[in-house]
Amino acid sequence: MQNLKQILQKECYGKDLEQRKHWYSHAAQAYQQARPRYPKEIVDRVIDLAKLSSDSTLLEVGCGPAIATPAFAVLGCRMVCVEPNPDFFHLAQQTCEPYPNVELQNCSFEEWELEPQGFDAVLAASSFHWIVPEIGYPKAAAALRPEGHLILLWNKELQPRYELYQQLLTVYQNVAPSLTRSYEDSATQAAILDQLGQMAIESGYFKDMVSGHIEVEVTYSVDRYLMLLNTYSPHLKLETEQKQELFAGLRQVLEQNGDTVELSYVSAFHVARLN
Repeated sequence: MQNLKQILQKECYGKDLEQRKHWYSHAAQAYQQARPRYPKEIVDRVIDLAKLSSDSTLLEVGCGPAIATPAFAVLGCRMVCVEPNPDFFHLAQQTCEPYPNVELQNCSFEEWELEPQGFDAVLAASSFHWIVPEIGYPKAAAALRPEGHLILLWNKELQPRYELYQQLLTVYQNVAPSLTRSYEDSATQAAILDQLGQMAIESGYFKDMVSGHIEVEVTYSVDRYLMLLNTYSPHLKLETEQKQELFAGLRQVLEQNGDTVELSYVSAFHVARLN
């Protein structure tokens, strides 16, 4: 757990707030187009666990370009969605136009004006790890009504089959060795996500956590997969020339293996009750 906390401190919430606000700006369109949505099975499960209905009020923290938002907006419940990135915010406005029950606010959760005990649930879809824990958990708890729920959704990074990963690894080692990482099978991904959920319990603000995950398999075109990679933080940090060389090498390997890429990832949820 300590190692994961150290990684998050370095790569996510340890960054300056202004840097975090604009981190995905250059990849906002790619993020909206290439990032996977959350499986209906996962969404239905958390709606049931958190007892959400058209009468509920829901706060979404870091909604991004509204990847998860429509799946909850269709309930007709009141939603307040907080997103600090201006590019994501504009994309979310377009996505949420059919849902008059959704209110979007272009600010960080840290800066958001708290509505004490104003919500039945706080939702964060692959976003809560960007918020300083000493701020995120107590503020989420303060926003909840008694018996309210914290809902954490996660989609782990999409992984190619192991044989293809080995070929791509050679490109990373030659061009961007700092991005070289061990292959994450589904068990490894699930274990990492379990640790993220446990952090909410360790905060002392939540209890009775229910968790679950499924392994998802998808097929991407080569172009869409490269677009996806450009939304992951390690690739976003690369200098332009190095990124161009890396992506040219990756494309060559991918196209040698066909027009499409078979990928898998773990999608998970954690639902915990206010302590």
